[in-house]
Amino acid sequence: MNPLIGTYECKVDAKGRLMLPSAMKKQLHPMLQNGFVLKRAVFQPCLELYPMSEWEVLMQKVNKLNRFKKKNNDFIRRFTAGLKVVEVDAAGRLLIPKDLMAFSGITKEIVVASAINIIEIWDKDKYEKAIDDATGDFADLAEEVMGQDDSDDVS
Repeated sequence: MNPLIGTYECKVDAKGRLMLPSAMKKQLHPMLQNGFVLKRAVFQPCLELYPMSEWEVLMQKVNKLNRFKKKNNDFIRRFTAGLKVVEVDAAGRLLIPKDLMAFSGITKEIVVASAINIIEIWDKDKYEKAIDDATGDFADLAEEVMGQDDSDDVS
């Protein structure tokens, strides 16, 4: 799968339907027929949309955890809490279930943002706050995460 690209402002209707931006839909086109998994994010108050192929790769890792260790079992339960299999309808809309809308605080204005191989779906105000909060630390974070090994071909 090619990395997804783009950040888009959208609206959710009263029923929780999100019209995917056409540029995002084009990138997702090869994956539309297989569906998606929508789940709560681990670190932020947003939702993560996994193409089914990416979800299956992640589940292979999770399935290797020893379920007879309590922390692994607790992690699996919390990681998969509230997840839903979702599809994009013929009109290009994705239905966000009410429990996931409540978790993420999504009301009407949202941001759909690519995160390499998945899509994050945010309430617009929460997204802007998360970006603003990270601005001051981003240079340090970039150096720590990406600047460790001078032998890499990252520029």
